[in-house]
Amino acid sequence: MHRELLEILQNYNTKIIMNLKELLHKNELTKEEIIFLLNLIDKEDQQRLFNRADEVRSFYCGDEVHLRGIIDFSNYCEQNCLYCGLREDNYKLTRYRMMPDEIIETARVISNLGIFTIVLQSGEDYYFDTDLIAYIIYQIKQKANVAITLSLGERGFDEYRAWKFAGADRYLLKHETANPKLYSIYHKKQKLEDRLSHLRFLRTVGYQIGSGNMIGIPMQTVEDIADDILLCKELDLDMAAFGPFIPSPHTPYQNKKPGNVELTLRTMAVARIVLKKVHIPATTALATLDEEGRIKGLNAGANIVMPDLTPSPYREQYLIYPDRKCINDNPLSCKSCLQLQIESIGRKISNSRGDSIKQKDRLTV
Repeated sequence: MHRELLEILQNYNTKIIMNLKELLHKNELTKEEIIFLLNLIDKEDQQRLFNRADEVRSFYCGDEVHLRGIIDFSNYCEQNCLYCGLREDNYKLTRYRMMPDEIIETARVISNLGIFTIVLQSGEDYYFDTDLIAYIIYQIKQKANVAITLSLGERGFDEYRAWKFAGADRYLLKHETANPKLYSIYHKKQKLEDRLSHLRFLRTVGYQIGSGNMIGIPMQTVEDIADDILLCKELDLDMAAFGPFIPSPHTPYQNKKPGNVELTLRTMAVARIVLKKVHIPATTALATLDEEGRIKGLNAGANIVMPDLTPSPYREQYLIYPDRKCINDNPLSCKSCLQLQIESIGRKISNSRGDSIKQKDRLTV
């Protein structure tokens, strides 16, 4: 009797493994199949998922890891998002703005390190108006052969046009959640439909666009995460970022639980399988929650790392969440540290700008 039961269990497990293998190799996944993969708990099944995502990443993106050097040039923000440490009502935060010449010089230093994408990131700070941002973009382009990604929140459509004309290449605008009800809770002044219209407009004027969500934000379900992945597919993103929620002091969500690392990795892996030709970062938030988070992310489908290269004392004050990975390290030594980590898993840092993998496809349409 014991032997018969053991044989039944072995046959059942073999059937599950075979079905999982078949599912992981499907060209298109339904929402229900995405939810199934996101819910994988067994360690061996998760590893199969990660391995398949790594294969898909290698096939479409190659083995190079692209670095994006972030300059957090202002922590002022006119929004009041419930989860973010930069929110307007956080009166405990010491605010700062880098001067334009500081930003331009920092970008030059980053390019000299051999990092060929500069991410200009801030809260929604209208002190940096259309002309000032355009001036910064233009001056960086004159001094360095780099791609410029803007991450400035929702701004005017005319501003997007002006910045593209000045030389901006990409725009990162995370949607955070595809659930409109949750979006309206998290962002009191904004609507999901508006954010999506901004992303679609950015595409029409020639930007490579990036978006993504947070994993584990309050009230989120696995079904919501599946919708996030499908929304990223619908938007035809060039970069999709999936990072864990980390509660920040002096916000309404300061006492909430952080996002789950394993669920974040599963989300990244499923996203890679679904989205295929897209850049996916192993986020700083993931590395903040798990010492090996970046490497785990790179082994689960990621091909981008975005180190914070903001100079001190500003980098310590950009507190979207606390205890960010490498916050107290010298930013100039960041690349050599990352290079050791990346080479330890048989990958290498790219010497290119790492433009959209889909660019050539769009040019031939």
